[in-house]
Amino acid sequence: MKPKIILIHGNGGSTSADCWLPYVEHELARAGLEVVNRSFPDAVKARAAYWLPFIDELGADAHTVLIGHSSGAVAALRYAETHRLLGSVLVGACHTDLGEASERVSGYYGAPWDWDAIRTNQQWILQYASPTDPFIPIAEARYIQKHARTKYFELASRGHFQDNTFPELVSAVKKQLNL
Repeated sequence: MKPKIILIHGNGGSTSADCWLPYVEHELARAGLEVVNRSFPDAVKARAAYWLPFIDELGADAHTVLIGHSSGAVAALRYAETHRLLGSVLVGACHTDLGEASERVSGYYGAPWDWDAIRTNQQWILQYASPTDPFIPIAEARYIQKHARTKYFELASRGHFQDNTFPELVSAVKKQLNL
C-alpha cells in the first residue's frame, strides 16, 4: 500500500494554498503518492477540537505521513499521541503557547506532552526549524527534537518557512519512503 500524505497548514487564516504547500503537493503527487491538501476548518484559531477530528476525516492511518506547518505541526504532534502513523514532518513547530492568547485558545497546550507515544506511534519524524524564525524561538524546536527524537534539520535564514518551494522537505520525504 502506498503511503498517503496529509498536508496541514498553520493558523491565523492560513489555507492549503499558502507557502510551500502547493509545491510539496505537486512534487509528492508527481512521485506517485496520494497527497491530501485541504484547507482546515477553524483556520484562524486552529483549535484541536476541530483539527484533530478533521485529520481523521481525511483518512489518516498507519500508512499516512502528516506534514504540518506551524500550528499544523503542533496538530500533527498531538494527533500522533493517540494514533498510529507512518511518519510526520514538523515545520516551524512549538511545544508551548509562547505566552500568546491566540495560541493558547487552540487547546493544544493544556496537557503535558506524551513524547513516548509520539515516538512509538510512528516510524519516523522529520523536523525543520530555523534560528531566524520570527514567531517560534529556536529553543522550542530544539526541545521538541530532544524529546521526540526527531531527525532534525536546522536551516539558517529560513524564517518561518513561508517560501513558495521546499525542495529539502520533498527530498527528505522521498528518501524516507525509498522513492
